[in-house]
Amino acid sequence: MDRNRHITKLIVRLLLLAMLLAAPALACNAPGGQEAPDLTQQALEKSVAGTQTAQAVEEEGNNELPTVRAQATQTSQVIQATQTAMAGDRDVNQLATATVAAPVLAELPTYNVDTTQGQVGWLHPPAKIELDGKNQFGYANDFMQVIAKDFVLAADVTWDTQYGSSGCGFMFRSDGDKNKPNQYMVLATRLGNGHVIFSATAEGELANVHDYYPRTDDRSFSAENGSTNRIAVVGRGNIIEIYTNGVKIGEVDTTQPPPLPVLPKPPAIPTNRNDPAEMNKYQKLLSEYQDMVSQVNTNYGIALNNYKKTQAVYDEGFVAMLGVSESGHTVCQFDNAWLWLIEE
Repeated sequence: MDRNRHITKLIVRLLLLAMLLAAPALACNAPGGQEAPDLTQQALEKSVAGTQTAQAVEEEGNNELPTVRAQATQTSQVIQATQTAMAGDRDVNQLATATVAAPVLAELPTYNVDTTQGQVGWLHPPAKIELDGKNQFGYANDFMQVIAKDFVLAADVTWDTQYGSSGCGFMFRSDGDKNKPNQYMVLATRLGNGHVIFSATAEGELANVHDYYPRTDDRSFSAENGSTNRIAVVGRGNIIEIYTNGVKIGEVDTTQPPPLPVLPKPPAIPTNRNDPAEMNKYQKLLSEYQDMVSQVNTNYGIALNNYKKTQAVYDEGFVAMLGVSESGHTVCQFDNAWLWLIEE
């Protein structure tokens, strides 16, 4: 199969990831806002979210995630009401939560987010997505029942990918439809010394795409295997901002069509063309660059055509960390991950 068409199909297939939202992870505990949950609240959350949402998955089947989403929302409302009723007895827990949330509050100004307007959605333990083979994808989120509207989602991402077009990132504002998902995704890959892609699907079809090259603005971005980059996405209304290592590398207005691709410069030809090692390295980089150019142009054509039929504009939905493998072995490690829910 033609590799570029293969990559394009992978991206579209990736955006079908919402089918996994019907997994048992929906039964995990819901986080409790700004205040740390005590044992009573944890029991309540486990009972309500674990039985109601998980039972809905079993009874309704994988194609009924909109129903599960409605039930998850109801679960969230029940928990929130209980938290409010119990808030008067939380002085100690509030102090503990403030200590845990301190790194989040310290980082929010980097993304121009007011620390007084919102709350912690969740603080995630370390998570690893490990994939083998062609067209593989996976997700990680212990708090899948949390639905995010305006938000900040951030994590330290360490990658080890056999192919440069494999990568790691986030899915967000997903409607949870298995067959024809409406959702957004930000995927960072090692291709071309670093390539970050924002993409959207409408009814399961690629309907918007924006390409960014982190090292244009973020000289600390590393595309080497084993390296770690902090990736963050800020969603406020129709504006999606993308950051790497605290540097804003892109902004998407989801109401606008995909822009004409702007490509980075091709790799430089070695000064000493008689050096076999240098020339082999150059040829590899050039091949990756050409693959990336072809992929970008192909995706742009598909997205523009579909955008003309229907706009992919969404205001809330599920979020998750993602791992994507074009082929071979892929590892995405997420550390210090958190979700902030903006309330303006």
